[in-house]
Amino acid sequence: MQAKKRYLTLLSAGTCLVLLVYLGGVWLQAARRPPPGSRHGPRPGAERPWPRFPDALRPFAPAERPGPEGGGGRVSPRQRRDASAGLYRGRRCRMESCFDFAQCRKNGFKVYVYPQQKGEKIAESYQNVLAAIEGSRFYTSDPGQACLFVLSLDTLDRDQLSPQYVHNLRSKVQSLHLWNNGRNHLIFNLYSGTWPDYTEDVGFDIGQAMLAKASISTENFRPNFDVSIPLFSKDHPRTGGEKGFLRFNTIPPLRKYMLVFKGKRYLTGIGSDTRNALYHVHNGEDVVLLTTCKHGKDWQKHKDSRCDRDNAEYEKYDYREMLHNATFCLVPRGRRLGSFRFLEALQAACVPVMLSNGWELPFSEVIDWNQAAVIGDERLLLQIPSTIRSIHQDKILALRQQTQFLWEAYFSSVEKIVLTTLEIIQDRIFKHISRNSLIWNKHPGGLFVLPQYSSYLGDFPYYYANLGLKPLSTFTAVIHAVTPLVSQSQPVLKLLVAVAKSQYCAQIIVLWNCDKPLPAKHRWPATSVPVIVIEGESKVMSSRFLPYDNIVTDAVLSLDEDTVLSTTEVDFAFTVWQSFPERIVGYPARSHFWDNTKERWGYTSKWTNDYSMVLTGAAIYHKYYHYLYTHYLPASLKNMVDQLANCEDILMNFLVSAVTKLPPIKVTQKKQYKETMMGQTSRASRWADPDHFAQRQSCMNTFASWFGYMPLIHSQMRLDPVLFKDQVSILRKKYRDIERL
Repeated sequence: MQAKKRYLTLLSAGTCLVLLVYLGGVWLQAARRPPPGSRHGPRPGAERPWPRFPDALRPFAPAERPGPEGGGGRVSPRQRRDASAGLYRGRRCRMESCFDFAQCRKNGFKVYVYPQQKGEKIAESYQNVLAAIEGSRFYTSDPGQACLFVLSLDTLDRDQLSPQYVHNLRSKVQSLHLWNNGRNHLIFNLYSGTWPDYTEDVGFDIGQAMLAKASISTENFRPNFDVSIPLFSKDHPRTGGEKGFLRFNTIPPLRKYMLVFKGKRYLTGIGSDTRNALYHVHNGEDVVLLTTCKHGKDWQKHKDSRCDRDNAEYEKYDYREMLHNATFCLVPRGRRLGSFRFLEALQAACVPVMLSNGWELPFSEVIDWNQAAVIGDERLLLQIPSTIRSIHQDKILALRQQTQFLWEAYFSSVEKIVLTTLEIIQDRIFKHISRNSLIWNKHPGGLFVLPQYSSYLGDFPYYYANLGLKPLSTFTAVIHAVTPLVSQSQPVLKLLVAVAKSQYCAQIIVLWNCDKPLPAKHRWPATSVPVIVIEGESKVMSSRFLPYDNIVTDAVLSLDEDTVLSTTEVDFAFTVWQSFPERIVGYPARSHFWDNTKERWGYTSKWTNDYSMVLTGAAIYHKYYHYLYTHYLPASLKNMVDQLANCEDILMNFLVSAVTKLPPIKVTQKKQYKETMMGQTSRASRWADPDHFAQRQSCMNTFASWFGYMPLIHSQMRLDPVLFKDQVSILRKKYRDIERL
């Protein structure tokens, strides 16, 4: 019996072995057989390719392209790629292969905009793009200094059916003497292709140029070369922009609607698959997904049995009311991958639920969209409601807060979109100082953290908490001196002695901006800390905010020469600043207001419980703001300050509030701060000048115009020493000198 079993086992094993050898021979023969049309077999030693597996996930409806009247016809992936081949002849381009770094490393990152050609019309949106570049610190009017070139020819709308479409663009671009096959050029584009295909072809050979493009697909996106930008409307503000609509961090963070959408339903062709299936998910209660067939001239030709019901339901709801009362907003693809609803949802603090397979999300190179959006799959639409219902309330609040940060940092204006694009390209060029993910995805964002200042996060005041660090426990005092030293009783000498006695003072810098020669060394009082006298070369107001190498501490105590402060007041202000290192902390407070009669911003020095500025005549702030003031602000604003010899303190407050989105902090002092009224022959007599106040009013409006909004924020907070003016033992009071006067 056992012999019989062994015989059967051997017979089975032999049969299997023969079968394997036979099938293996057939497979090897097929593998060695050259493909049809090939003149040769495979290369000797060539590796066999990985097997290709079919996609297990299928879309709800087959992808179809409409015919001339919207009828469907299958288009293969290869045909789709061929349709956009004109755009991507340089599809293998990367920074290393299609970009010349030499000019950038020689002159820095400078951007040149071609002069506008006669007779060429430019749409308002593209004018805003060019204005943002020309108003930035990157702009140069000298092409010989440029690292990057931007066309003045309008390339934003390349839809042939659009009235903004520029004809004969191919020949116009090729005739540019600096074109050089597009090398080191950047092309902005919002719309490409046209009905019925809506391909990503911009209608001319871009050569080796980079694309800053909306609705770009991951298939055509060239990583580390192109930049994906959001689709924005012609009404998108050029500068500033509205703030996000998250006013209160309510707990729980749920709103009236869980998920909403309101938009067109494409009956046929591209973009119809997902939108035609939304009615399966709509429940009319907390999930409200509305579509309408009423769009286009011949929509009734393609009308289906659901159109009348969908149109009636669509009219019942107000879009903005839904947007601002929803927790999640569906962002499905339209005819193109991008949609206006993306930016609308971000601004409304409605967490975007992305349903646009293959869309390279805006600024994906630097933004972690998992912190602000839910990335869905068009093929799994029916799972979306259960997925978002499972997201914890803490996560929803974090997502919503991140939408507000990203909106205000990178998307609220055309200027921010353009500057973010340029900063990304600059980071690629200078990789050794490029910003990391934390900088791009945390407040205040990549536009305000300049890597040329430092590549170490601990050198910026915004990341101390993230890194578990504290600022240095000493400060550098910078005293701005503009009057000659003629008497040992002058306020500047008393101020110097009082500041030097502070236990936190590391050194004192006297910035000598006086027309008279420097006083002899023995004229300065003896102090326990070093006193460095720097003679200003240009002797202008902005020089007080230069990033001097002598400033080695994190904190700067900025002082006017006529400021009256005691050592105790200096110590107390610095201890407060250590808890708020990203803000301006100080004594003299001022405020702004809107003047309805003149329809402009006003400036007031009245002492009230409300303030929005702390003047830099007696204030402490982080030294990084010297660098930001010098290198971020445009020359036009600094020139205005220097010509007026006024408003530099207001401009610094504008800058810090724009970065932090927070007001400054006023601290208590022993006596009201007063600017010393000096003789009319002195340069310091500006406070007595009747035009001084009018100039400051004018500065307020000029600064607000450049920022695009009013960044100053009112506050009623004033920080006092513990037990200040309480009827307790004087021995229990740390800063007891403050209440004496």
